[in-house]
Amino acid sequence: MKPPLLLIGHGTHDETGVAEFGRFVHRLRCRLDGLPAEVSGGFITNARPQLGQSIASLVARGHHHLVAVPLSLTGDRRALGDIPGTMALEQERHPTLEYDLGRPLGPDPRVLRLLAERLADARAEMPRFVTEEPPAEITPGETAVVLVGHGSTDPAVNAEVHRVSRLFWETHAADLLTVETAYVSHTRPGVPGGLERCRRLGAKRVIVLPYVLFAGAVLERIWAQALAYGANHEGLDIRCAEVIGDCEGLADVVIDRYEEALAGAGRSPAPVTVPAATRPAPAAPGRPSVVPVAVPALGTAGPDMPVIETLDAGALDVDALDVDALDVDALDVDALDVEFDVDALEVETFDARTEAAAETDTMIGATGHAEAVTEIRGGSPDGPLAQPGVASAV
Repeated sequence: MKPPLLLIGHGTHDETGVAEFGRFVHRLRCRLDGLPAEVSGGFITNARPQLGQSIASLVARGHHHLVAVPLSLTGDRRALGDIPGTMALEQERHPTLEYDLGRPLGPDPRVLRLLAERLADARAEMPRFVTEEPPAEITPGETAVVLVGHGSTDPAVNAEVHRVSRLFWETHAADLLTVETAYVSHTRPGVPGGLERCRRLGAKRVIVLPYVLFAGAVLERIWAQALAYGANHEGLDIRCAEVIGDCEGLADVVIDRYEEALAGAGRSPAPVTVPAATRPAPAAPGRPSVVPVAVPALGTAGPDMPVIETLDAGALDVDALDVDALDVDALDVDALDVEFDVDALEVETFDARTEAAAETDTMIGATGHAEAVTEIRGGSPDGPLAQPGVASAV
């Protein structure tokens, strides 16, 4: 027998939404009865059954491993609740409990198809007229859609709804004028703002399409805002579509998330091992630790690194090098012949641009800008720059 499926709802005070959630749980029970797998559901807050009660009932029936799927179109943890934290608390209450967490339901191609069905239903409905005059013909190019999401304080979640709007426009509404995005709360634009944008773009008919799973208070707020806007714009044909709702198409998506979580169960990430050649060497007493970094291939140069030919790192005695006693002016860069073994080189990470900027600022502060340029060019304002392939020394 497969592990039970636990549906997680964010909770609502609206009885309509709670009832539709319960009907959807029953639909999945009928669908998964042949697997066989039990199905249960609960809300994190504001409604019953509570999530903890549903988990306690499953554990009492002998289930210690379950698959939790959040009934959410986005990954907004602030709206749905802290599912990992809630499940961790349940594991403290039931020490033998293990669970796998499925992904949110959207954006999914099947969810977009369900939205397209709700849009088609709204376009097919004929508005009521109090006069006998036939309605004016409105072409698809004069029809726009406002896809309305919950809205979040997390910009990434709002951007995800924008992405859904774009995907829906290109895959299911390419013949329409536009598909705009709006939100019920927490961010802009609201439903009136989305409708106004469509009107200014030349739309004669706008269909408000809720990006919402079940009916309830959220849907009522969307419709109320749309109708309030339409009362002040009588020349604009505004229609409101239904939510996705309890249907077989939505059940298909949930079952897919359930099977996906089962397929990934028990697979722990492989331990990360660092090869001996790339492990940082222990720091010697009195010397900083050395971290190996990637070095460009010979004969190539990046934006912050000159071309390096050859350097024999083994011939370089770092401990014996007296940097303070180095006379830069007396150093003949052109005559410097240095070779090195790239694979054996270990250097500390540095920012070439920061080093160069600091060096130039120091020179300008001491001698002035013109003299600093002269110093860099090797004593002549118009002298040649350092040639590629020659390492500069400081």
